[in-house]
Amino acid sequence: MATKYFYLGVDLGQSQDPTAVVLVEREMIVLPEVDPATRERITDYVYHVKGTRRLKLGTSYPEIVRQIVSIAGMLPGARQLTYVVDATGVGRPVIDLLREAVGNVAPIVPVVFTGGDAVRYEDGFYRVPKKDLVHSVMVLLQTGKLKIAERSEDSRALITELMNMRIKVTSEQHAGYEAWREGQHDDLVFALSLACWRARKMERKPLGSMRPLFW
Repeated sequence: MATKYFYLGVDLGQSQDPTAVVLVEREMIVLPEVDPATRERITDYVYHVKGTRRLKLGTSYPEIVRQIVSIAGMLPGARQLTYVVDATGVGRPVIDLLREAVGNVAPIVPVVFTGGDAVRYEDGFYRVPKKDLVHSVMVLLQTGKLKIAERSEDSRALITELMNMRIKVTSEQHAGYEAWREGQHDDLVFALSLACWRARKMERKPLGSMRPLFW
């Protein structure tokens, strides 16, 4: 038996950077082993990158929202999807437009990127340290739980960004957390980080089952 849930990470572009969207499916798997304390089967999680997309540079806010919602519309169950959206800087107007478009159909998690040490929730926004986002992806890479089956041009770009991030963080350790976005293209891996960060936070709260989806 497997329980699946989707997380749509959105890294909103600036004037020189495109907006990136990554769809992650978190799959809960029931293992053959039994927990001796509870006598229940042990569960684990695998993360599948189901889609990657870079929007055209200069895409307007309303069009960004339209495309995000169109991607979500391909899912067979909208309530089994969470939007995790970069709300740093110019992201807040897009959050407002997305909330208006989505309503109560699916939860929206706005994330403000910080350089602090602790996650905070204030005024409807999550303030998340950069190192927490990096760590979420690094753990999945190191444990082999992150799967990228798609082979589009954007997915290949994501793999390249992941390799660059892993090299930078490994070589510079904590300094790498603070500098990993400087001087390189990483919009896709940041969108992935947003999705994985939220998905890992919700690992104990699976919601329903769904069939695999590609877009």
